[in-house]
Amino acid sequence: MDAATTTTPAVLILLGPPGAGKGTQARMLEDTFGLVQLSTGDLLRAAVAAETEAGLAAKAVMEAGDLVSDEIVIAILRDRLDEPDCAKGVILDGFPRTTVQAEALDGLLSENGQKISAAISLEVEDAEMVTRISGRYTCAGCGEGFHDTFKVPAVEGKCDKCGHTEFKRRADDNAETVASRLAAYHAQTAPLITYYESHGVLQRTNAMGKIEDIANDLKNIVGHAMS
Repeated sequence: MDAATTTTPAVLILLGPPGAGKGTQARMLEDTFGLVQLSTGDLLRAAVAAETEAGLAAKAVMEAGDLVSDEIVIAILRDRLDEPDCAKGVILDGFPRTTVQAEALDGLLSENGQKISAAISLEVEDAEMVTRISGRYTCAGCGEGFHDTFKVPAVEGKCDKCGHTEFKRRADDNAETVASRLAAYHAQTAPLITYYESHGVLQRTNAMGKIEDIANDLKNIVGHAMS
């Protein structure tokens, strides 16, 4: 059976720290398999804008300056999974973040006769990730991306694309902040790795290579999970 004939919608989870390429790879998987990427932030904003029951509950919580509860997020996700564009399956980005959320997600999926098809961990080397992220900067004129090591302008101080001479860096793209974010990610995600490994759905892939090579690995993993 291939992706086109799968009757039960696939549910994939991408695990990986900031900068590991989850967004890039998710878009490729969307195109290849007809899946829909669902991020927690986008789900909340869409539900609030649509003024659904769960969306209004989320709006009230956010306006009060509190964190949206797992119950509300699950309710919003339940509504979203019923939408026609999710018929082939979804890629979850940013949820679950804890084993409690993972258990709640399993409960939601079981209501529809679904389960996690694969939880894919994009494996990275912390030291290399610090170098990769902290060296990023963009052209202030057109937004073209550059890097201190991997992609410097052909003419020093001048954007290759538009010729602009001013550049900018994200305030949080520095070595100390990146190292702290990686440490937090590992502490937060380690229990999820154990959880999905114990459920037999964890897959690991090296996310330090070329984008195309990583995409091919993920295509094989997802293709097998959806078969």
